Parts: sequence; C-alpha cells; structure tokens
Amino acid sequence: MSNTENTGTNTNSGNRGLIGLAIIGICILLAGFIVAGAYKYKFKSRQTIRVTGSAEKDFTSDLIAWNGSYNRTDFDLKAAYALLKQDETNVRNYLTRKGITPKQMIFSSVKIDKIFRSNYNEETKSTTTTFGGYNLTQNVKVESGDIAKVEALSREITELIETGIELNSPEPLYFYTKLADLKLDLLAKAAEDARKRAETIAKNTGGALGNVVKANMGIFQITGQNTNEDYSYGGTFNTSSKNKTASITVNLECVVK
Repeated sequence: MSNTENTGTNTNSGNRGLIGLAIIGICILLAGFIVAGAYKYKFKSRQTIRVTGSAEKDFTSDLIAWNGSYNRTDFDLKAAYALLKQDETNVRNYLTRKGITPKQMIFSSVKIDKIFRSNYNEETKSTTTTFGGYNLTQNVKVESGDIAKVEALSREITELIETGIELNSPEPLYFYTKLADLKLDLLAKAAEDARKRAETIAKNTGGALGNVVKANMGIFQITGQNTNEDYSYGGTFNTSSKNKTASITVNLECVVK
C-alpha cells in the first residue's frame, strides 16, 4: 500500500514539473517575440523630408527717433555747466517751436569728462601732462509717430548750430511698433510654404505627406527696400530706412507615408 501511494505521488510530481517547464518555455518564447517586436519597432527605418519655407513682406516704419548731442568746455566746471544748461533750454524751446511735445523729448543726464593734454619736450625727452579743462556733454532724443515732422526737424537742425550750440546730429532711425504681429504673420506664411513644398516632393516621389517630426524657425531679417544689404547668419535689423522688407524662414521635417 505504501509503495503504491509513493508511486502515485512521484508520478503527479513529475507531471506538475513537466507542466511548469512547458509554461516557462512558452513564457520565454512570448517574451522573445515581444522583445523582438519592440526592437523592430524602435529601429524601424522612417523616411522623412526636410524642407525650408520662406515668407516676406514690405512695410513702412511708424516710429522715428532722432538723436542729438551738444557739449561745452571750460576750465571752470560751474561755468561749463551753466553754459550747457542754457543750451538745453535753447534746444528745448527750438523743438517746441517745431511742434515737438515735452513727452516726445528725452534729455539725458550731463556727462562730465576731464581733459588732459600731453606735451613732449624735445630737450629733456620727456612728456608732461597738463589739465585742459572740463568737457560736459548732454544728449537729446526725440521719438514720434509723425515721421514727416521729425524728418524735417533733422534737416533743419543746423539752425541751432548757427546760434552757437555745438550740436552733433546723425541721421534719424526708423522703427516699427507692430513688429511682433508682423513676425507671427510671417511665421504662419513661411510654415505654410514649407508644408506645400513638402507635399509637392512627397507627391512627385510616389508617397504621401505624414505628420511633422520637427519644426524650427530660421533667421528673421529686416532690410531696407532698394538697398544692397546682405543677409547675415544672426539676422539683420535695419534702422536707417523708412521703407523696409521683413523676411523669415521655417525648417520642417515631415514623415513620408
């Protein structure tokens, strides 16, 4: 009786062992298929198209900025400062007569520099330094949306020089206050242009355009119209021309199905 029971027990144990090994084998096979499928999916080759779209728009500046500077030199600091403040008053009155409002004028603080002159002595072969007085400088800036008025002002500013004011006046600068909106509009148009280019390439190569994998904004440029300005890698921002052209590029990488 005991031998029979032991034999049955051993048989059952052996069966359970075989079933367990079979289950383990199946699991290993399934795991192999899953890993192989995942590896194949991960490293599956994917054909893509890379294109560059562009857009540009002509526009006219709506803000002008004119800058001027004047200075006075004297051995006495207080005397030089008094002369400079009188120049400021004359400049302010002149701009007011030309129709510039106080809000459109910006006067900087006074910059004070000491002047030193070097004198070389041929006999002693030495150089001495002497004090040449104080040089005081002040800047004035005019910003306005009335471009024609400020342009006329910049041309007629020599009237101040004739009064004895040592005025330095470079050409005015031109800006556009709606540049952010213009940039967004150009981005949309450049992206659309890039998409159309990609669709054309895919269609003519027997495929169809899929999803966008990557999109990058290219260089944003502002150049003067009718000028020979060169495009730069970091972008050009023209401030010397009233009439300008803005351009932008967009780089797209799309899947081909």
